[in-house]
Amino acid sequence: MSRLKVGVQLKNQHTSYAAYADAVQRAEAAGVDSLWNWDHFYPLSGDPEGAHFEGWTLLTAIATLTTRVEFGCLVLCNSYRNPRLLAHMSKTLDHISNGRYILGIGAGWFERDYVDYDYEFGTAGDRLRALGKNLPKFREFWALEVPKPMRDIPILVGGGGEKVTLKLTAMHANIWNGFGPPETYAHKNQVLNDWCSQVGRNPADIERSVTIGPNDIDQCDAFLKAGATHFIMGHEYPFDQQAFTNLVAWRDAHLKG
Repeated sequence: MSRLKVGVQLKNQHTSYAAYADAVQRAEAAGVDSLWNWDHFYPLSGDPEGAHFEGWTLLTAIATLTTRVEFGCLVLCNSYRNPRLLAHMSKTLDHISNGRYILGIGAGWFERDYVDYDYEFGTAGDRLRALGKNLPKFREFWALEVPKPMRDIPILVGGGGEKVTLKLTAMHANIWNGFGPPETYAHKNQVLNDWCSQVGRNPADIERSVTIGPNDIDQCDAFLKAGATHFIMGHEYPFDQQAFTNLVAWRDAHLKG
């Protein structure tokens, strides 16, 4: 089993930058292994016209506010940046953070972002085909970068589509991020294992992460049994320090056991 990890996704909505930066530092100090944000242009809950900050810019802030955690976007939208640009941006952030950046990416889904920022929304199939076309390009472009990335930047793919997304994950990803409930996660995890067998990939080479809520600590054992080894808890402002602490305590209890 992969090393047990916990992370926090700090949602970049309905907050000030000062409060966000404080939460980043408090979460690292609490002992989490990873920090994440999201790649949207508007809030996804609450007031749709409420305060919001751009995800990639915040990743650079996270890199400079922290010294230990790995971090990334859960997940970047494949449609918003061409793959050569995203590879160059990722290499730069990899160096800024001394090799702690993870490229989290997905096909995209939030129509308002596309429409208001003048991206082609198309169909779900269009977006998945574009993701499949771009995923193998990142490592090709990183091989051309000067200077090269400090490490083989991990690629996280988020989503649970059994016919396309999980196949792409088996082919190209280092980390898969899925959702619950635990029985659904277990099923998707097995589908991913099956795709690994079909494409000739060792399933053990893909870390399994799951997104959970602040009140889902009691579900962590079930997710662990379902195959998850990296637990990423979503948080909104006001960011709850006790939830950070509880998640780390759950991890530490299992590591000691």
